[in-house]
Amino acid sequence: MTSAQVDKEYGGDGAAAGPAGGSATEEGYERGLGSRQVQMIAIGGAIGVGLFMGAGANIAKAGPSIILMYALAGVVIFFIMRALGELLLYRPVSGSFAEYAREFLGPFFGFATGWTYWLMWVVTGMAELTAAAIYIHFWFPQIPQWVSALVFLVVLFGVNLISVKIFGEVEFWFSMIKVTAIIGMIVIGLGVLTLGFSDAGDTATATNLWAHDGIFPNGIGSSLMTLQGVMFAYLAVELVGVTAGESENPEKTLPKAINTLPWRIIVFYVGALTVILAVVKWTEFSAGASPFVHAFEKMGIPLAAGIVNFVVLTAALSSCNSGMYSTGRMLRDLAANSEAPKLFGKLNSRKTPAFGITVSVALMGIGVVLNYIVPEKAFGYVTSVATAAGIWTWMMILISHIRYRRGVRAGLLPASSFPAPGGSVFSWVAVGFLALVTCLIAYDKDARISLYVGAVWAVGLLIGWQLLQRRTQRPAESAAPEYASAE
Repeated sequence: MTSAQVDKEYGGDGAAAGPAGGSATEEGYERGLGSRQVQMIAIGGAIGVGLFMGAGANIAKAGPSIILMYALAGVVIFFIMRALGELLLYRPVSGSFAEYAREFLGPFFGFATGWTYWLMWVVTGMAELTAAAIYIHFWFPQIPQWVSALVFLVVLFGVNLISVKIFGEVEFWFSMIKVTAIIGMIVIGLGVLTLGFSDAGDTATATNLWAHDGIFPNGIGSSLMTLQGVMFAYLAVELVGVTAGESENPEKTLPKAINTLPWRIIVFYVGALTVILAVVKWTEFSAGASPFVHAFEKMGIPLAAGIVNFVVLTAALSSCNSGMYSTGRMLRDLAANSEAPKLFGKLNSRKTPAFGITVSVALMGIGVVLNYIVPEKAFGYVTSVATAAGIWTWMMILISHIRYRRGVRAGLLPASSFPAPGGSVFSWVAVGFLALVTCLIAYDKDARISLYVGAVWAVGLLIGWQLLQRRTQRPAESAAPEYASAE
């Protein structure tokens, strides 16, 4: 199949098509991310502030059933990641989500996905910087919040600007801290349950998982309403796809990183929450407080609050670090397709998209100021907007995968070396699940604002696309064809 044929069939550019690895070496990036760094980036993407802090509110709403909600969402996340993995091994590129949407759904969807993913990380970066500054107050209340936020912003900016190797190394150690902390919490919790030591020894028992009004104490409906918060906890798990263009050996490292995802979910989410809820009954947790801090305090460990505060600080900085990395890559991908100013497409001498990172960091800095002066609910609003943007990204991955599989069955595209189990069937299941979560967001009066923001953002994207079409005088391009054959 020629490039021209791909253009005609898929509405994408000819350079976009090709087997795995066909264009990755032409992007200009340095392949500076080794196997251990990609593995830890993948692990770190599955552990964030959504678990350490957000789980408290979810436990208060759902009780022990929150474990099932994290497990259910984790299964869907695995479907999404296997779909992404098949696409990545078909053609590993740094702007993966936007590139696949552009190739299989049409130019507008690539444009919209790239800018929406960029928005997600800029907004997330705003929230994480503010959160990190608040965590510093735990030890140094005399330091103004804006000073801490500015210091973190400048340091992480420098890390991302120097080289991808430095970014990978910093993210490796951030992830290592989070992983070690979770494993340590699980081991200590199991020790309390089996050996009965600590102040919580007398009340710590596995029966806490069902003894207090059952597994669904507030009803299945309340449990389902936590899914939007649960999905926020999984944001950034797809970041491994953005690293594809800079991985030393994507054909080897990416499948390994994706296939270990179920174990990460079982250990870090299902395992950790099961132990925590067995040690301390669910009725003692509340919104606005970390369940891990509370559990350690219940055990009578004096340094618990400080330890978990350090881990949560690390999680916030890790998320912001990842955000700076991904925004620069997305802007460069957009610039390469004439969907953003050309300056965003330039690499500095260290092979990093410096201008795109700089602009994104500047906007994150504005967010620090805004979060300092707006009411406390602003953080919740920001996270709900980020979740809505993440759902869009995941939807584009899934629909692109479905279109790709149709192209493979029609003999128009080469098969990937890392096919998703079940073909496109599980992608359809995941699409339905994400549609359900979107409906739950619409039903929740506090989270509903994210859909309003999304509607305004969609209008802005449509206007921007029309202006872009007029300026470039591009001919109308159709999306990829629908193939009728079933899986």
